[in-house]
Amino acid sequence: MFFAGTKPQNLENNFIVKQLKRVFKVHPHIEGQNFFIVKNGVRYATPLFLALVFLELSDIIFAVDSVPAIFALTKEPLIVFTSNIFAILGLRSMYFMLAGVMDRFAFIKYGLASVLIFVGLKMVWLNDLFGGKFPIVWSLGIIAGLITGSILISLILDGRKQKIA
Repeated sequence: MFFAGTKPQNLENNFIVKQLKRVFKVHPHIEGQNFFIVKNGVRYATPLFLALVFLELSDIIFAVDSVPAIFALTKEPLIVFTSNIFAILGLRSMYFMLAGVMDRFAFIKYGLASVLIFVGLKMVWLNDLFGGKFPIVWSLGIIAGLITGSILISLILDGRKQKIA
């Protein structure tokens, strides 16, 4: 996230899109609210169907990603299962919220990358350093500070750009 560019991606070269095009004929334009359309007797998947596949694959990635995190806390199957369901529901909403503010807050991606680094350090090193229990209040404070700091830096530097222009 620190080094990722912001240029638009060419989805024609995406592995998932290529695989879907091997299975389905894909129409180049959205046709209403349909996932599939029939034109000249040929059934086509629409770009809306491709978007749905990407959305569901991101849910699977979020679920797989959160399994080790919850197993670090508990081995109770009900808690693991329900926490993953809520993580998927919450992360999808948060992803679209963050996607909407990425243009407005230029430095938020650095704050989010820092949060991921902190969470990784907490799971691997900090919990052991604090006898298995890194204080949750400190964790929430650090995470809130990183995100708030990145938003404030974005606002301050954007304000300076507007004054100069």
